[in-house]
Amino acid sequence: MSVREVGVNPDLVRAANVAFAGALMVLTLPVLLLAMLAVRLTSRGPVIYRQVRVGLDRRTRGNQSECRRGENIGGRPFTIYKLRTMVVDAEQGTGAVWATSNDPRITPVGSFLRATRIDELPQLWNVLRGDMNLVGPRPERPSIVMMLKDEVDGYTLRHRVRPGITGLAQVSQAYDSNVDDVRRKVSFDLTYLNQRALSTDIKILARTVPVILKRFGAN
Repeated sequence: MSVREVGVNPDLVRAANVAFAGALMVLTLPVLLLAMLAVRLTSRGPVIYRQVRVGLDRRTRGNQSECRRGENIGGRPFTIYKLRTMVVDAEQGTGAVWATSNDPRITPVGSFLRATRIDELPQLWNVLRGDMNLVGPRPERPSIVMMLKDEVDGYTLRHRVRPGITGLAQVSQAYDSNVDDVRRKVSFDLTYLNQRALSTDIKILARTVPVILKRFGAN
């Protein structure tokens, strides 16, 4: 499985992402502050959740991206920021597992934040830092990448571009609950990579609005 090279101006895409992310950060700041207060008042633990995810694959520039155990994860690790939507130590007894509908680890406020995607607002900072774009494949944890890269054909091709807050897969399919769901999402991600353009990103951003209003889509 391969990805067709498309004529995308990286400087133009980067400038557009910085401009849009900066504007959205200002516009959504009141919502973010209210959400942070709700998280603080209703559950124990930090308001901001930090986690290592796998980002852009820079190996074509001569670099190798590896996790701490020296395993090739196919992309550069970075720290992603979200509003905390689960109880503290949610994976202490289970390890890395997919969240499900009516997941008992998700707090009542967290359920609303996830449904409305308000929990993703801190990732605008990731966009400004250059870790992510507004549109692209969703980044995953190194442990899940290591598990899926051999099970899902073309999985690591997703790392050919910066990950995104939203994407074609997110506006086309609901939450992952198994490997088959991931395979369907990867097919959407690869379609996006083959059709990548600033106009495509704008269309996906426009499609994200009704997804949020209908509380549909995926992480």
